[in-house]
Parts: sequence; structure tokens; C-alpha cells
Amino acid sequence: MRPSASRARPRSVRPGFFGEDAVDADDSTHPGLPWIGCTVLGAPTQRLTDLRRQAVAQPGVAVIDMPTQAQHTRVYDDYLFAVGSSRGADLSYCAVSLFGPRRIIDKLVKGLSLLP
Repeated sequence: MRPSASRARPRSVRPGFFGEDAVDADDSTHPGLPWIGCTVLGAPTQRLTDLRRQAVAQPGVAVIDMPTQAQHTRVYDDYLFAVGSSRGADLSYCAVSLFGPRRIIDKLVKGLSLLP
């Protein structure tokens, strides 16, 4: 993954690049999904869950998670409702996209493959 110069939040990378944040039933925020394609890493669900947890704890790393709810809905408002109805611990992930300093990202994703 390529590092990004601005690390505060994904929206600081490119305004208008992401949809509205989804908030789960535990009031945890899941940053909005990108409106255009992005590079994602593939791994078993539990590894993605662990990766997401580790990455959100890293300063300067923006995490865009793809909960399974995103793959089961076609309308963004339905996605927001599905995530909002789920506890954070109950969410599983299809993919995780990371933006941040290369050395941190490389350490986090060691051993994972990029999806084509």
C-alpha cells in the first residue's frame, strides 16, 4: 500500500472520496467506504478482524473496513442501517484497506496478499 501524506482521517486524504461513516450499535464509527476502487488485502475473516484492531490503534494509519454487511446490501443507506444494528464485536470483515506510513503498513500486513 502506498503511504499517504495526511493521516488524521481518511477524508483528509481526499475530500468527497468516501461515503458517510457507519456507526454500529455500540456507537463505534466505521469510516465511510470509498466511492471509487481501492486496493484491499485478503485474509481469513479472523485475521482481518485482528488486522483492523491492530491498525486502528496505530497513529497515522487510516483504516477503511469492509464489513460483510457492505457485501449484502446494494443501497448505502441499507449498509448504514445494517452496521448500525450490529454490535462492533459482532461485525466480520471481507476486506480491510489501510492508508499510512509504509513501514507501519508493511509491518501490519506482513504475509498478506493483495487482492487482484
